[in-house]
Amino acid sequence: MSLNYKRAGVDIDKANLFVDGIKGLVQKSQRREVMGGIGGFGAFFDLAKTKYKDPVLVSSCDGVGTKLKIAIAARIHHTVGIDLVAMSVNDVLCSGAEPLFFLDYIATGKIEPGVLKDVVRGIAEGCRQAHCALVGGETAEMPGMYKSGDYDLAGFCVGIVERKNILGSPRVVLGDAVIGLESSGLHSNGFSLVRKAFTPLELRARAQEFLKPTRIYVKPVLSVLKAFNSSSCNIKALAHITGGAFYDKAGRAVPSKMTMIIYKNAWVRSPIFEELQHLGKIDEKEMFRTFNMGIGMIAVVRDAVKMDIVRAFSRHGVKAAIIGEIVSGVGGVAVV
Repeated sequence: MSLNYKRAGVDIDKANLFVDGIKGLVQKSQRREVMGGIGGFGAFFDLAKTKYKDPVLVSSCDGVGTKLKIAIAARIHHTVGIDLVAMSVNDVLCSGAEPLFFLDYIATGKIEPGVLKDVVRGIAEGCRQAHCALVGGETAEMPGMYKSGDYDLAGFCVGIVERKNILGSPRVVLGDAVIGLESSGLHSNGFSLVRKAFTPLELRARAQEFLKPTRIYVKPVLSVLKAFNSSSCNIKALAHITGGAFYDKAGRAVPSKMTMIIYKNAWVRSPIFEELQHLGKIDEKEMFRTFNMGIGMIAVVRDAVKMDIVRAFSRHGVKAAIIGEIVSGVGGVAVV
């Protein structure tokens, strides 16, 4: 029997049928700046149709990590598609940027159209929530690289911001306040530790809880930025609390001669974090450098308007709290 690509484990016809089957999902996320549809060698986006005068593009790439293991075991695949989008669009947002478009990469040992369509359904929903166009992607069938049923995801986002409105640590000054925006749960980090703390049976039984999608902060944050930064810079810096959590990611919003103080009792944590700490006998510092602890994003803001900003987030459906301040120091974060 002669060899061909299909007998070697790569079914091009099935891959093409899969792409045809997701075109309707992709179409639901489109923006007016998108030129053409999916299926070409590259995706086109007309920047001339945007409202920006002195634009800077902002890009990010991320994945979902071992949260995928729980999704695969529970056969719940759409939520990790939302996670994939959230991880990149929230990162782009930290510069004050509006996400424009998104691309995905799906790698698997064997294409299972039903499974992957669920993943793409989640990706399209995440893009809809972020008002970000899903313009393309790659689905790689790689027999021998992945076990049966396994897959991995990567996402790529490009956003845009006016040069004069770029946020970041250079804008932060002594006395600024730190606002925490509530997370939806574990989000997409720390799952290698979660999978050690809970048994496989517990993970499957509580899969809906563990697989709750990462919160996408794009619409509320951009709305609050528009309200508070149109005439002066009241919101100075943002940080997406992901891998490395407070000690790493929050630290990116702090100038080198200052320190961010986080008051750990300033907000009510979800019980899942206390349960994790107890079951895994995890040191508290390790918890704050691994998990978001109930805070998915932080904002460093001018102290005089901190409560106004908290109330504004509340009006946009995001629970927020004053959780810290900027003091003199040597950089980094102190959780007290």
